[in-house]
Parts: sequence; structure tokens; C-alpha cells
Amino acid sequence: MKSNSTISYDNMIYYIVKHYNRRELNKLANERKTENIVRDTLNALGYKQENILVEEQISDIQEVKKLLKGASKSGGTGRGAPEFIISSNKAPDFLLVIECKADIKNHMSPKLNKPKDFAVDGVLHYAKVLSKSYNVIAVGVSGDNSTQVKIDTYIWPKGSKTFKPLTNREGTQIKSLLPWEDYIQHGSYDPEVEQKRREDLMAFSRELHNFMRDHAKLTESEKPLLVSGTLIALNNRAFTTSFSEYTPQKLQKKWLEVIKEEIEEADIPNSKKKDMTQPYSTIAVHPELGKSTVAFPRGVLHELITRINDQVWPFISIYHDHDVVGQFYGEFLKYTGGDKKALGIVLTPRHVAELFTLLANLKKDDKVLDFCCGTGGFLISSMHAMMRHAVTQDERDSIKENGLVGVEQQPNMYALAASNMILRGDGKANLYQGSCFDPSVVKKVKAHKCNVGMINPPYSQKDEDLHELVFVRDMLNCLDKGGVGIAIVPMSCGISPHPVREQILENHTLDAVMSMPDDLFYPVGVVTCIMVFTAHIPHKVSQRKTWFGYWKNDGFIKSKNLGRVDLNNLWPEIRDLWVNAYRNRDDVPGMSIKRHVDHNDEWCAEAYMQTDYSKITLNDFEETVRNYLTFKLNGNGSRLEGETDND
Repeated sequence: MKSNSTISYDNMIYYIVKHYNRRELNKLANERKTENIVRDTLNALGYKQENILVEEQISDIQEVKKLLKGASKSGGTGRGAPEFIISSNKAPDFLLVIECKADIKNHMSPKLNKPKDFAVDGVLHYAKVLSKSYNVIAVGVSGDNSTQVKIDTYIWPKGSKTFKPLTNREGTQIKSLLPWEDYIQHGSYDPEVEQKRREDLMAFSRELHNFMRDHAKLTESEKPLLVSGTLIALNNRAFTTSFSEYTPQKLQKKWLEVIKEEIEEADIPNSKKKDMTQPYSTIAVHPELGKSTVAFPRGVLHELITRINDQVWPFISIYHDHDVVGQFYGEFLKYTGGDKKALGIVLTPRHVAELFTLLANLKKDDKVLDFCCGTGGFLISSMHAMMRHAVTQDERDSIKENGLVGVEQQPNMYALAASNMILRGDGKANLYQGSCFDPSVVKKVKAHKCNVGMINPPYSQKDEDLHELVFVRDMLNCLDKGGVGIAIVPMSCGISPHPVREQILENHTLDAVMSMPDDLFYPVGVVTCIMVFTAHIPHKVSQRKTWFGYWKNDGFIKSKNLGRVDLNNLWPEIRDLWVNAYRNRDDVPGMSIKRHVDHNDEWCAEAYMQTDYSKITLNDFEETVRNYLTFKLNGNGSRLEGETDND
């Protein structure tokens, strides 16, 4: 029939009866009941919100239209038409798709290969198609009675070859309809989804860096400030909905006004508010940001805010344990050698920050000190770990108000750390801007009576008073007696003689040292180790053997564009193996060993551990020889002792 023809009621009935038998009509009628059950449940769960789009059969989203074209469940060339297609601009990379069947006998087939006849088969058919551009949460619903309805939920990560059951963080599969926010929370913590989102975020950071270089003319120190300041401004709902209304010049002023408002409303002592707002002031008067151009008639700042709102805000609103600002800072550092060489900045990888919290075995009542907090990575991971143990709101508030203490000297970095904490609604009142060696700062820090210390000090400072071990020593001195101090430092701190080593052991116990992967901080070429101390119990008094771990393989691999990534999701298993070995103080051949050491000895597993020759293969030997020959042929190797031109 032509779409513009007039159809009488009788003709419609005739058409339906002609094309459908009674059984099919009953099935369609009952399927409408199932759809009504889903529709009513969605309404009760709050899906009638301005930022949530619920579509049925047909979508107005161009990308969804394109993907569903030719995706008919019958296998033909017709358009695919899921019962419900749900999306939100707050999580633009997610789709929720629901398929319904009236009879629970048609819930799922044994092989999930009959999309036309079964609810789960059908929704997975659509999910496969839509996963080319989205993380798809696929829900199959069957039953025409609300008391007997059957529901199964899956996730098909974007770009993945297959699907998996959607579970909560405890591993329980989702068997009911949930509010949109819960679906996004559960879906976001799928390892594959999280990894892809991190990759997308880092790809965006490179794109943003180039944009700010070409169009905004920002310096390297200003770029991360613009990102963090914009995230603070987007924390203001009114600004999020209205920033497009301002002219380029007025938007600059409004951007700074909103940042100041958010800082004023945050629980920060008045004396610290000026320290935090000052670094953003220069950006607010930057000439390039307030200009209207042919390419960007609303101004470069408007374009930057729009991109950050679309690409970064959905990430930071979900992954509260990620130091997103720090990741951007780290990405921007890759494009300049200045900051890295002058300040020794080596930003801590997120999985190492997580490892620190597990080594410290953090609980909700602990107080964590980061003596050189940078952008706040250790504090963010610690907060996340402590919150998992909190049950009541009072406990959560106590963690925010009392559990996190940080010191940062650089004003710009201090602003980044404080913004990171503000975005999480906590912890900023205990951030101190100043030198961690300043007696007045040390006095304030000690007053918090922290029992856990974490530090990744500046590396390779020429001034001996700024040696990495000096930072470690002074951090330990600020902890309560019996507190746990954890540091990640260059391996030279563990194997090279230094007077501070003796000073540390005179007052504190060296509990453990773990040799970390050689390329942990790729592309920065520094080999590191983690040291764990017990504060204010002299090493000789404790008489404990130090546990040495050989933690050279964390499962991460190097990627040209992404840095080191856990591409095969090996880290969780390796992490648990490492932590359990550390806590049990196991002696494992090839992995760990215990030894009595003092300040004259080497503090690394390699010095004491016996080689497990059973694990050495012919391939290992051949690869080592090949690498050595390549090294020599390239002219990089110095002649070995006793080696001649004939060797």
C-alpha cells in the first residue's frame, strides 16, 4: 500500500486478517502486553527525563539509523526495529536496547541463533550491529504477566567480537530492569568497556593538545589548567546548559566566574581559595580564547568547552578512581621535554596507585598522606579504596574530611590536584600548597596524624638535598609510629650507596622492596622499585627480614599511541598474585625472597634471588643473543672487558 493512501477501518481489518492468522494476531496482542510492562516499568524507574531519549522501533539518531539499515531479524535487507532504543547525552557512547516476546518459551534459543523468534536472540542480533559505534546494553524480556516476566541482560562492548552477561561489581548477573544510571554504572566497569573508554579518552587528549596548540596558542602549563578549569565549570549545571548563549568575550569572563563560584562553594579554607583560583586567571584573559573566527564563530573557548563536555565529562562522572586531570597532564607532557627534565615529573600510572592502596591494605578509618601529591593520583585511588569499606554517610563524610592529606609546591599543580578533588566533592580542605620541607607545612601535616604515606617523588634532581630518598625520609618522619610508608623510586635508590639510606634505617624499618617492570613509566626511561616501610620503628629493633619481590611483568604492553596498556586484561590476576605474595611474605623461587639487610646492602630482589633455570627456554636464550647482536651492530655497545675486534 502507498504511504499517502487513505485507509478505511474496514480495509485495515481486511488487510490484517488477510496477512496474519489468528495465532499470530494473538501473539502480537500479547507481545504488546509485554511491551506495556516494559514501558510502565521504565516510566516508574525515571526514564521520563529531559536527558534520556526513549525511542520505539525507529530512531532519530543518524548513526543508529545507519547501523540498523539492513539489520532485519528475518535476514532480509529490511531495516532493524528493536522494541526500545534508549540513549542519553550524558553517556553518548552507550545504547540500551530491549526486545520483547510474549511467551517465556520464546525467551532464548539454545544456540542464540533465532533472532526472529526469541527475545534474547533478537536483542543480541541488534547489539552486534550497533556495537560498531556503541557500548550496547542488550535486554531480552519475555512474558505477558508482570509477576512472571523473564529478563536477561548482556553487554556488547564497542568494537568487540562478542557479548557477555552484564553483572554488577560483585559478579551477579542483572536479571531485572534498572534505572538508566545503574545500567551505565554496571556497563562502565566492564573491563573491556573501561579499556576502550580510556583509549578513546587518550586519543581525544592528543586531538585536544593539537587543537589547543593550533587554535588557542596555549602554553604547555596552561593546557591542563584549561581542562581542569572547564571540568570545574561544567560541574555547575547552570553553566553546562547556558555556556552557548555567551559571546566569545563574555564566555571567557563567565568561565572564570563559575570556577570561582564552585571554589567558593567548596569546603576549602579561605586562605587556600586564592592559591587555587590564581592559576586560572591568566587563561581567562588569553587573547586567542576570546576571538570569534571563521572556523569557530562562537570562539575557540566555546569549542573547547563543547568538546570537553562531550568527551571528558561522561568519563569523569563515572570513573571516580581515575586521575583524569593527571592523565591529560601526562599526555601533554609527552609533547614537551621541558617539564619532565627540569622537574623530574614522572606521573604515577593508575594501576600502580591502585597497587599502593592494596599494599597499604587501606580501611575506612585510615589517614593517607601524599607528600608530593602532584595532580592527586594517590589520593584519588586511596579515597576510592577507603570508600569501599564505608557503610554509613557519616563514614563517607569522615573519609572526605579527614582521610586524605596532600602537599604540593607548584601553584599550577596544586590547582590541578584541588580541582581533581573538587570534582569528587571531597578531600580538598587538607591539601597544602607549599614545600613539603617547609617546617610550617610539616607541622600542619603532622597534626593530621596520618598512618599511611604514599609518595612518588621528583626524580633525578641534581641538588642532593632533593634526592628521592630525602623525600621518602621526610614523608616517613611525618607518619604516626607504626604507620606504613610506600614509595616508588628509581632503582638506583635501592642499589647505590647513599647516606640517607642509613638515616632512614636508624628510624624506620624496611619491610619490603619490589622490583618493577623496566618500562613501567614508558616513554620515560626510568627503572623503578617500590619500597615499603614501617614508620618510627628502627630497622635494627624490628629485626625483621626484608621481603624482596621480583615484579617485572604486570601484563601491560607498549602501544605507540596509547603508552602501556593492559590489552589482554591480565593485570587483575597478576595484581592479586603480587598482593597475596607480599601479605603472606612467601618465598617463591624466581619471584620473591627474604633477607636481613642494612644500609650497606643492595635493596633489590635481583641481588639475592636464585635463578629458576627451569623456566629458561631456548627461545629466551636466542632472543637475548639476537638483542645483544643488534645492540652491538648498531654501534651502541661499548667493548666488554676482554673483548677484541675478533670476538
